[in-house]
Amino acid sequence: MKRVLITDDCHPVLTEGLMKLGYVIDFEPDISPGETLERIAVYEGLIINSKILVNRTLLDAALKLRFVARLGSGMEIVDRAYAAEKGVAVLSSPEGNRNAVAEQALGMLLVLANNILRADRQVRRNEWYREANRGFELRGKTIGLIGFGHTGSQFARKLSGMEMTVLAYDKYLKTGYAEAMPWVQECTLEKLQAQSDIISLHLPLTNETKQIAGSSFFKNCKDGMILINTSRGSCVNTTDLVEALESGRVGGACLDVFENEKPQTYTDAEQAVFNRLYQLDNVVLTPHIAGWTHESKYLLGSILLDKIEAVLEKGNG
Repeated sequence: MKRVLITDDCHPVLTEGLMKLGYVIDFEPDISPGETLERIAVYEGLIINSKILVNRTLLDAALKLRFVARLGSGMEIVDRAYAAEKGVAVLSSPEGNRNAVAEQALGMLLVLANNILRADRQVRRNEWYREANRGFELRGKTIGLIGFGHTGSQFARKLSGMEMTVLAYDKYLKTGYAEAMPWVQECTLEKLQAQSDIISLHLPLTNETKQIAGSSFFKNCKDGMILINTSRGSCVNTTDLVEALESGRVGGACLDVFENEKPQTYTDAEQAVFNRLYQLDNVVLTPHIAGWTHESKYLLGSILLDKIEAVLEKGNG
């Protein structure tokens, strides 16, 4: 009996497709990491989102495992090198939610630029402050994209009609990665930081990118720069960002991801920093929902199913 453990919510297109491939599905979206470790030995497939860490311990316990499939991106939670040693295929579906992430990044920026959150709260209180909520237009501004993979390039597409100067930097792509988008200029990180009114992060979380946006990063940026982060929370040093926002060195921030996304586990120090962040009017904050649309839920599952099927066909060939 071939079995797959699904440890998070997913679209039925994935579960139904796996059943057609002959798998028995154990759909356990509330399963804990500890329970997953205890039960993994009997499974040939493991579907994860973000809560399950696929480390050496879990892989050693996974006696029958043929594939690990991540709903989305964020592969820092999988020890891919050790999985390869074990002969376990590692799959993800970043194509599935890249459009949703790009749309949210643009939406958050427009909300910030036009003081929409503050104005909404005021109108609900019958307060009518037009001049105090005068915003700024994106036209004529320079926006820099750090990372030009699935989400960075998709965000660039959304910006094509915004009449902005769009700069892009990606350390890991060869020159010419943006040639299909004539409105995008490839440049160095130094130029991007010096010229950008807005900087948007589109990075995986690695040892190199962890807290890349900290005090030294902000000092090299244009004064009053606005930061957007829809990638990984730990790419930003929250304390340094709050200090830069309070001083005015950073003019605003749109944050969908955070260093700690479990408020119930905040230390006193973390809570104090977040409390300072929450007091600021020039920030837009959402609970890691960029990419969390009805459409992306379907695409994440269907794309992952196609990749699983391809791996299984290759293995049987």
